[in-house]
Amino acid sequence: MAQFDHLIIGSGINALVAAAMLSKKGDSVLVVERENRIGGCLFTSDQVTLPGFHHDVMAATFVLFLTGPAHGVLGSDLAKHGLEFCHSPHPTAALRPDGSALVLSMDRAENIAAFNARAAGDGDQHATDVGAIERDADFLFSLLGQSLWSRQAAWLMAKEAWKKGLGPLKAWFGEALEPARGWLETQYTSPAVQALWAPWVLHVGLTPEASYGGQMSRVIAFALEAAGAPVVKGGAGQAAAAFQALIEANGGTVRTGVEARKIIIEQGKAVGIVTAEGERILAKNVIASTAPGQLYEGLLAGEETPAPSKKFRHGRGNFQLHYALDGPIEWACGGLDDVALIHLTDGIDAVSKSSNEAERGMLPAVPTICVGQPHRLDPTRCPEGKAVLWLQIPDAPSVIKGDAAGEIVTEAEWSEAMREAFADRIEGILAAHITNWDRIKLKRRAYSPADLAEMNVNLVGGDPYGGACTLDQFFVWRPFAGQVNNATGFKNLHHIGASTHPGPGLGGGSGFNLAKKLGA
Repeated sequence: MAQFDHLIIGSGINALVAAAMLSKKGDSVLVVERENRIGGCLFTSDQVTLPGFHHDVMAATFVLFLTGPAHGVLGSDLAKHGLEFCHSPHPTAALRPDGSALVLSMDRAENIAAFNARAAGDGDQHATDVGAIERDADFLFSLLGQSLWSRQAAWLMAKEAWKKGLGPLKAWFGEALEPARGWLETQYTSPAVQALWAPWVLHVGLTPEASYGGQMSRVIAFALEAAGAPVVKGGAGQAAAAFQALIEANGGTVRTGVEARKIIIEQGKAVGIVTAEGERILAKNVIASTAPGQLYEGLLAGEETPAPSKKFRHGRGNFQLHYALDGPIEWACGGLDDVALIHLTDGIDAVSKSSNEAERGMLPAVPTICVGQPHRLDPTRCPEGKAVLWLQIPDAPSVIKGDAAGEIVTEAEWSEAMREAFADRIEGILAAHITNWDRIKLKRRAYSPADLAEMNVNLVGGDPYGGACTLDQFFVWRPFAGQVNNATGFKNLHHIGASTHPGPGLGGGSGFNLAKKLGA
């Protein structure tokens, strides 16, 4: 007899969404997590720099969750269990090497005026771009928020074809495949506006030249303007705690320090798992929130699995840098004090160069740097009068072939010396924009892609996006061209997570889709 209706391996955002929805339905749910904490990339610690400074070690911003269907279903329940978001009216900005900056507001009229002041017509184009996403929101977010290979998706497409006409729908998809470079260079004149949006394509695992990057950037522009760049009060780890409290309140069970070693397959059907300690746990459904390699080469090792036509590719690594600061930050450029996320970049070419260098295994000479100021949104992150910084470098190589600047002595794999030398490069770029840096810097902590991979088995090579997000392994082709939605080739065994549709981010989309399919 099965002990549980659903057994979920892993506890990242997709696993937690599925567990919360299925337990809310009344089904018995068990979540097993190999680490001694739940949450995957939802991890906050006060042991990173100094006591009293709370750092989100990996994921930090929850705009995709707030604008996604999972929050619509679970938001009020999670709030009852302590989930609270903190906001800023200025979600993002681009800070260029010459010291100039452009700040995005959550007020569209303000953005239109600011963009038009940089170049005539750029503000009007912004209104056109985000307005188009707004008009297509029902269709677009429905498309991104459900299983694509399904009757529901086909019916959605048919309705849109009827509404728009086949020709206009074909044109819509053609424009949606436009790279970010093509979009920005043809629609915006101002280098500042181009610099504002160019780095965001990296946050969906793409580059400025990748297909559909333009559309994803427009979606991000719409989401940031509409919902901001919220953080969780107390840190991203508090989101995981709220999910656990909700799951357990619904009668579900969460076990940490339990490593699933093998999925039990009997007569082509998954019936449970064997743990690293030899414990057998049976369930009607087994849900793996893992990278493809963990599932097919690890948990299903020895089973005859459907052979994909090509090997799944992982993308660039991620580099994290965290600071405890002894006082308020004095930005050399005014207007940045309450901006949630600031990109240090010179624009499209700079983003393209750094990501290309990383993809070729080189340490970027001038990396694209994303700077978060969580204490400005959530003062509980540090002692009163102090500050914290969260830096993400989304274009770091997982396997190193050299240094693009020819300054750092490299090895094939990340070492402590390389990590700190690269951190020095990043800090030098950051410090040039902060007038009181030497007076307020207390302590820093860097995490290389190898460090992140060691902390989370699903971050293969430090890739936080669950695999390369190029067109050949995205949408209906994610993770493999032959895979259909969350199916695996075995009955009652389902695959979710960033490696499955709708891909990476904190939206919880694949967990939501599967839970709905299972009756939640």
